[in-house]
Amino acid sequence: MLRFILPLVLVTSALAQTADPQPLVQKAVNAVGGKDKLLKIFRIKEVFHFGSTPEPAEGKKRSTRESILSQPDKWWINKKERGVEPAKDDVRAWSLDLLVDEKSKIEVIPDLTDEGKTCFGLQVSGSVDPAMKFYFDKETALLHRLDWRGDFYRFSDWKEHDGLKYAGKTIIFKVKDNKPWFFHEVTELERLAQLPEGLAK
Repeated sequence: MLRFILPLVLVTSALAQTADPQPLVQKAVNAVGGKDKLLKIFRIKEVFHFGSTPEPAEGKKRSTRESILSQPDKWWINKKERGVEPAKDDVRAWSLDLLVDEKSKIEVIPDLTDEGKTCFGLQVSGSVDPAMKFYFDKETALLHRLDWRGDFYRFSDWKEHDGLKYAGKTIIFKVKDNKPWFFHEVTELERLAQLPEGLAK
């Protein structure tokens, strides 16, 4: 039986990689409000903690942070720019900025079922290294999962600000054992027309 299944898997994968990704990109972008609503310059407040449980370990507290970001590569905390930081690419992923970057090479990848959700997949490279695998819920077209650098992220608690839908909560897991190690929540999001005084690109 396996000899029949394996060729089918290979054919399915090959067809996915040659399919035009743009209709799926457009579907995902439209689901959050459209390209014009994607974040460019914004303020964000967050709470987060490291650990394997939704609540911090005994004696530990959640961390809080307020930041200003300017896509694609600027992130200030207390007016200090963070420099080279993989978390900048995380933000470009969940905000879908990578999907509209002219440098992005986007391919259709096989569907994934995760937590009972059937998701269509897109792989993005060129604008990010290593490549990222995005999985969008087929029912809502909202980002459900992201696989990158030995981790996978699950997104939930969708909220809306100024016509944009965004995931309020993220949990990061290790691919090797499926165990969570980071819990994150966006408590406030504010779109900005320009950078505040004292911050320069």
